[in-house]
Amino acid sequence: MATRRVYFNGEFVSEQEARVSIFDSALMAGDMVFEMTRTYLQKPFRLRAHLERMYAGLKYLGIDCGLTLEEMEQATLQTLELNLPALDGADAQIMHNVSRGTLPMYKSVFGGTLRPTVTISCWPYWWHLAGYGPLYRGGVSAVIPAQRSVPAHLIDPKVKNRSRVYYQMANLQAQKFDPGAWALLTDDQGLITEGTGANFFIVRSGRVFTPPGRNILLGVTRGAVLELLERLSIPVSVEDFGLYEITNADEAFFTATSFSIMPCTRINGQPIASGRPGELTKKLMTAWREMVGVDIIAQADQYARRVEEMEMEPATAAR
Repeated sequence: MATRRVYFNGEFVSEQEARVSIFDSALMAGDMVFEMTRTYLQKPFRLRAHLERMYAGLKYLGIDCGLTLEEMEQATLQTLELNLPALDGADAQIMHNVSRGTLPMYKSVFGGTLRPTVTISCWPYWWHLAGYGPLYRGGVSAVIPAQRSVPAHLIDPKVKNRSRVYYQMANLQAQKFDPGAWALLTDDQGLITEGTGANFFIVRSGRVFTPPGRNILLGVTRGAVLELLERLSIPVSVEDFGLYEITNADEAFFTATSFSIMPCTRINGQPIASGRPGELTKKLMTAWREMVGVDIIAQADQYARRVEEMEMEPATAAR
């Protein structure tokens, strides 16, 4: 199989060669904006929207990456094209990472030169999606952990940044309660904000509810789902809700770039309605499949088989 290549500060290098300095602001302070875009049928889905969000975050943090948005877009498409032979037909995660670069006090290590760190990589979705088939069919369990969201007056969550230890804490706490559960965060008033890398929706009496944009990342997939709901003439309310409303909901689901739409069927150990994916959620997943041209459940099953084959290959070779 061909070697995957990474765009690294204007050059294309192998993944093994794409190394960031230990003195980089990303490592020293979590001072990095990033984006994860995915492909469907090996074509980027809403790349422009992802890049516009990234550049808004860079402006918020005062980082000049040295590329215009249009130049970043072209570099991204070039990186994807270069990596297509190495993807073996798989869809890909396109990852952008942009940091301020080496902190000034360490500039002597680099001859006094300071510049931002910009990387673009493509990673096949085999491992991301391999375990999702059963989850699409049965739904995931959500747990509200003790860890809260970081409020916007500290760091605005609309900036997709790498300072994410609170996500990690939330995941660890949720999985202690229920191994395999997905964390669902709240604000300081106990109102639902988002998952750790996903937006959240509930359904009550045929109406879809999702938290307002005050303390959440404004997900690109969230936006696409809101457009689909409008197209399907399904009423939507963007308003606050808490555990009470989830417990008494008819359905619930998460959205994110990687998995698109994921039914949520349990909250804090309790089933949501029947404890199975709801009809409106399934209708929305069908509409998503028609929009992107990919059956996401079938793709997850296919990738699970591919991962199993790859994991068996070394053992076969050893014999």
